[in-house]
Amino acid sequence: MTTADGVADRAARRRFATLGRSVTLFRAFLVEQTDPDHFYGLLAGDSVRQVAGYTALAGRTVLDVGGGPGYFASAFRAAGARYVGLDPDVGDFSAAGDSVAGMLRGSGTALPVRSASVDVTFSSNVLEHVSEPSRMLDEMARVTRPGGVLFVSFTPWLSPWGGHETAPWHYLGGDRARRRYQRRMGRPPKNRYRETLFPVSISDALRWARGSGDVEVLDALPRYHPWWARWVVRVPGVREVVAWNFVLVLRRTGQEPGGAAEKTELTGGRVAM
Repeated sequence: MTTADGVADRAARRRFATLGRSVTLFRAFLVEQTDPDHFYGLLAGDSVRQVAGYTALAGRTVLDVGGGPGYFASAFRAAGARYVGLDPDVGDFSAAGDSVAGMLRGSGTALPVRSASVDVTFSSNVLEHVSEPSRMLDEMARVTRPGGVLFVSFTPWLSPWGGHETAPWHYLGGDRARRRYQRRMGRPPKNRYRETLFPVSISDALRWARGSGDVEVLDALPRYHPWWARWVVRVPGVREVVAWNFVLVLRRTGQEPGGAAEKTELTGGRVAM
């Protein structure tokens, strides 16, 4: 990327990350449980525009690790990408009325995908639900071709929403927040501390990125904030709380492997099983 291109991209990202956008996203977040179509549809479209600020999408193969319902599938395909979603439960893809064709069932920590076979690996709010987040990041780097982009977002444990539906009581401890939720609601939370929800930090993710020989950091920013609030990720401790949701954008380095035929191969955005 030339300096001129880099300046142009930064300018475009600033125009995109406005205060009005932040307000719209946070308002939509308030109705996540009551109107998921509105929230996740809005989030998917916003995410695709954000990814497009770092790499072209038309004609590119995108692997969405933890794709879940098909909101992201629709948004990426509308941008011209060849989309493949991966989720432990393929049935989740049908929740938004999307076809399961071209979807993969599998784990983010053992991707059933050939090395260096996709142009973009994307993951939205999944890393905090994985017991071995560094292993998932390793796998995302492995399947991305050299020069390709990794886009990973997650909610840090110390974020106001770090405990998900048990927030903000997770600040008093994940187990205590879980017990409190069960007493009040008469059922365990969907996001159970150290079972389906884990205390991931921004510092952990940055440490992995800087220590990995397979990626270089393109950007690190608070996902929903306006551009002028990016400074928060440069302040250790403060960023864990104030960033709310964190985005790490990486470029895959290295050379494409020769002759490797590992696991599942992606062909033209479809899955060759």
